[in-house]
Amino acid sequence: MKIELRQSLIIFLVLILTSVSAQNSMDRIVVKGNSFVNQKGETVVFRGVSSSDPDKLKSDGLWKKKYFKELKDWGVNLVRFPVHPKRMRNRGIKAYLKLLDQGVKWAEEFNIYVVIDWHSIGNIETEKYLRDVYATDKAETFNFWKVIAQRYGKNTTVAFYEIFNEPTMYNGKFGTLVWEDWKSFNKKVIDIIRANWGEGVPLVAGFNWAYDLTPVKNSPLDVEGIGYVSHPYPQKREKPWEEKWTADWGFVKDKYPLILTEMGFCISNDPGAHEPVINDDLTYGKIITDYCDTREISYLVWVFDKDWGPNMYLDKKFTPSLQGKFFKKKFRSYTSKE
Repeated sequence: MKIELRQSLIIFLVLILTSVSAQNSMDRIVVKGNSFVNQKGETVVFRGVSSSDPDKLKSDGLWKKKYFKELKDWGVNLVRFPVHPKRMRNRGIKAYLKLLDQGVKWAEEFNIYVVIDWHSIGNIETEKYLRDVYATDKAETFNFWKVIAQRYGKNTTVAFYEIFNEPTMYNGKFGTLVWEDWKSFNKKVIDIIRANWGEGVPLVAGFNWAYDLTPVKNSPLDVEGIGYVSHPYPQKREKPWEEKWTADWGFVKDKYPLILTEMGFCISNDPGAHEPVINDDLTYGKIITDYCDTREISYLVWVFDKDWGPNMYLDKKFTPSLQGKFFKKKFRSYTSKE
């Protein structure tokens, strides 16, 4: 692992970067108060999806313009690209950046904003991770964001930088991680992003697999122009959910921008069902979208893929799954009101 990381860092250091053109047509998204706003100062509420890793979609033969045309047809205005550290190393940084370049270009063609997400799950302090595909370290993470900021920092389509997908101590299996250290790590990344011309909005995840933002109440990051992230899957709390959501992460929206970069559901007999994310009575989708709509909280559904769960479609024709049908109808209801 250490050898792989050192090799990756060498590639980062010798790579001659060419930034993707900033001459694109989309407004720069910035933070104003507790909202994301466009250049006219109008509040923008995002409704979209997370793709699977672009490396995976490329292997599936789906990393194509038609994938983004399908997103537009579903009615999304934001897509998240989850970059798994190991997948990036295996493909090679130059080749991986070409995938991101393609995705950003196609997203812009359909007026869809982009989140670039460093998709690690674990404890960055102890370097313990859920699986090898998520394994990284601070040096690689800092260099990843340096490269991303230099390449896409002026590109307005790339609206958000999700610094670290899901921090977790996994009930102590991954050691300890205190909020002040997590704040310090995120602050260092943000400093690197901004020093390298990254003009997008950095996103900071909560604890407990990015669900729990309660530390923000008493100890927010002392940084302007950022948003906070939660991943409120149905199994994180027992019903009724609303009051618990407000206590755990929803309160953040009173002062700061908030975006749910992962949410979703399936049932046990749904093709592609993902067992940790089960909701047998199908109420979750309506309840959480109503909750977000009332509070103007942006959200992304996991995952616009046929294999990873909870999946949103079933085949290469993009036939919607159970949750896919629900969210496709929901996304289109927003666009019909515009």
